[in-house]
Amino acid sequence: MGWKGTVRSIGAAVRAAERDAKKRQRELERQHKQYDKMQALEQAAYEVELYENQIDIIQSVHKECSTSIDWHEIALSKQPHKPQIDNEKELEALKVLEDYKPSFVDRLFKREVRKKELFQQKVTEAIEIDKDQYEHEYAKWQELFEEWKERVEIAKDLLLGKVETKKDVIKSLDPFSEISNLGSSLEISFYGNGVLEATINVHGTEIVPSKSKSLLASGKLSIKSMPKGRFNEIYQDYVCSCVLRVANELFATLPDDLVVVTAVDELLNTQTGHLEEAPILSVLVSRNTIKRLNLESIDPSDSMSNFKHNMEFKKTKGFSRVERINVEELALV
Repeated sequence: MGWKGTVRSIGAAVRAAERDAKKRQRELERQHKQYDKMQALEQAAYEVELYENQIDIIQSVHKECSTSIDWHEIALSKQPHKPQIDNEKELEALKVLEDYKPSFVDRLFKREVRKKELFQQKVTEAIEIDKDQYEHEYAKWQELFEEWKERVEIAKDLLLGKVETKKDVIKSLDPFSEISNLGSSLEISFYGNGVLEATINVHGTEIVPSKSKSLLASGKLSIKSMPKGRFNEIYQDYVCSCVLRVANELFATLPDDLVVVTAVDELLNTQTGHLEEAPILSVLVSRNTIKRLNLESIDPSDSMSNFKHNMEFKKTKGFSRVERINVEELALV
């Protein structure tokens, strides 16, 4: 199967279940095919529901995650059972031969020798059937054994903290596809102390809508500029939700217990008057802490208080530049 195929086969069975917001998004996408046939008020209601679903999607990124791969269990797993030669068909044919007692008719027409030869031929054929069956099972076992050996080697390399193996596993499993579909990009850095840092460029102004949609009492569509405070609240939830999702996906994919996730976006540099990429949130996330959280019920922004983090945020102004958590100064715990 090959190394990458082995990794993909491990990940194939552990993909995330869709959260409610994503399921609703798919339903709305199906309804869109009927959009031109809708009446004006139906179109207005659809537009509002689509807008509300978009907000729900970007505030609930953290609610999905791949099922965790237990690399410790894989490393300790036993090899597949090696097949043994089974003479079942041969023994059955031999029993028929040994139990054969010529009948009166066989003796009368001198069929004993011919029948014994026929039964002996059946024994020979049975031996070939048993042999073919064994060779088939052995070939299948060899394939399973090679896959098992690769899985164990990958698991042991990961548990030893080998960086190249971590990179290959992340690349093969691609656990961050939804975040990239939202427009965010991600880069992972590995440090000598074993801690890794994921840097996510959130592109917040491209993701969070600048207009809000609602229905008037008449049922008609109302589109207004989103109030700055409301925009910033949604933006903050989106950033924190993405950070939680990235950390959780890393814990699901790797055996690491500690990661740093830093979100960056464009901020106005008041000295130059230009937009510049800058860290807006940097979080040290431990596996044990995030495991204790009820991700279905938390407010992603409020949940940052559970972790060591750097964030400066005001509802009226939004994010300000912060320092990244210094990964190289961290000691493994």
